[in-house]
Amino acid sequence: MPIINVSVTGEPDAKLSAAIAKDITGITAVQLRKDPTITAVAVSYIDPQHWFAGGKSLAEHGTNTFWLDIKVVDGTNTKLELEAYLKAIFDAFGRLLGGVHEESYALVHEVPAAAYGFGGKSQEFRFISGRLKAA
Repeated sequence: MPIINVSVTGEPDAKLSAAIAKDITGITAVQLRKDPTITAVAVSYIDPQHWFAGGKSLAEHGTNTFWLDIKVVDGTNTKLELEAYLKAIFDAFGRLLGGVHEESYALVHEVPAAAYGFGGKSQEFRFISGRLKAA
């Protein structure tokens, strides 16, 4: 049930947004074991003249970049899984955007289960309810 916010350089492009959502949802399912049916992805676009890396705009660099911000429940992934996820994300955006500037970022926020949820219920509530039903 992660929420994934993605910003990329360029003009809004519905086909690219759909490809980003599909690839990122798949990578998140494989690398972080998150259910793709409840993964949300929001894609936004920023003009490369307004995104800077090393003091120069991405337009000046002549390349693209991305910022991915994902929230997951704390303790549900290992350091090795997170490492593999970050690499897979960088590689995917390289393919999707036709190469990316090295100063492209992904951040995995690990948040407490009691403070995170969807449909009006926290992940902690869902965990406890599931355990009680199993008992």
